[in-house]
Amino acid sequence: MKVHEYQAKDILASYGVAVQAGIVATTTDEAVAAAERLQAEYDSNLFVVKAQIHAGGRGKGGGVKLAKSVDEVREKADNILGMMLKTPQTGPEGQEVRSVLIADAVDIAKEYYLGITLDRGRNQTVIMASTEGGVEIETVAEETPEKILKEWIDPVIGLQGFQARRLAFGLGFEGGAFKQAVKFIMALYRAYEESDCSIAEINPLTLTEQGDVLAVDAKINIDDNAMYRHKDLAELRDIHEEDPLEVEAGEHHLNYVKLDGNVGCMVNGAGLAMATMDIIKLAGGEPANFLDVGGGANPDTVAAGFRIILKDPEVKAILVNIFGGIVRCDRVANGIVEAAKRVDIKLPLIVRLQGTNAAEGKAILDESGLEVETAILFQEAADKVQTALGS
Repeated sequence: MKVHEYQAKDILASYGVAVQAGIVATTTDEAVAAAERLQAEYDSNLFVVKAQIHAGGRGKGGGVKLAKSVDEVREKADNILGMMLKTPQTGPEGQEVRSVLIADAVDIAKEYYLGITLDRGRNQTVIMASTEGGVEIETVAEETPEKILKEWIDPVIGLQGFQARRLAFGLGFEGGAFKQAVKFIMALYRAYEESDCSIAEINPLTLTEQGDVLAVDAKINIDDNAMYRHKDLAELRDIHEEDPLEVEAGEHHLNYVKLDGNVGCMVNGAGLAMATMDIIKLAGGEPANFLDVGGGANPDTVAAGFRIILKDPEVKAILVNIFGGIVRCDRVANGIVEAAKRVDIKLPLIVRLQGTNAAEGKAILDESGLEVETAILFQEAADKVQTALGS
């Protein structure tokens, strides 16, 4: 689960991570009130108005503006709120800005990068740091990989003080800033671990002219599989930032990811879903989605899956690919017949059943009166997808 920058900063601050002062606002009047409060508390006369969406590159799209007075905060906030902000991570349609963060501007002396994630190759958490702050870490890794410092963390003993000191020293911190940087790294790691994050990224991490080490920006993603342990964090979810079809699929306990293709997929099992997308491409099509209905492909889940797939106007055909292991193919076939009575399917429908009672399932579909092409073999299904697409 992704959270907004202001939410990430609140989480980090609760673990002792030093963050830039800021207040979130959803209206222009709230933005002005936030600026006035910052002015009173921090003697601020310079502010940053930052669009809050789940995407990076906000500044490049015009979603981050400097304001030199409270009056300018009103002007900038009014321009940003409600805009369709387009960044490299939003796609061409952009994302509507529903809130802004009014932050106390920081006198930046130097910018750094600091991030924590899982290194799947080593099965260990890795902390990455770089003196190239404000730059996407992928770009740094490609162009100047020697500027990325890494510390791998033993999951049994956790982050050790000498590792945090080694990172801070490698970044060039000295004196009081060095001590702050060590404390910052230790606190960030604790926040990452205890919040069950999949990534915690500070870019940029800043050294101010006053010698303070602060997080000016923050990105946190929380592992969905751990949300049952974090009821308070689950409340931070913003469904406006998610694909509506993915939200609807989640309500039916379906795993759905929208893609840009023309063939809708309904599969049970993530591995089979990946293989199905491959064979669709080999057949000359492009997968329109990843949709895993799980082990219990019953009429309700199948009907919900069909409705979601059919809401994508780019879909020209549907391939249902089910392996009858946990659930028998004849039960799946009956589920498809029942679901088809509830959902008006006007597109070519190809159903491939394999596994327990596959022949019985195929017979049920063939005798159902539905306009459906059935298959048992993978290649047979691929050929029928190709025919449906007219290629």
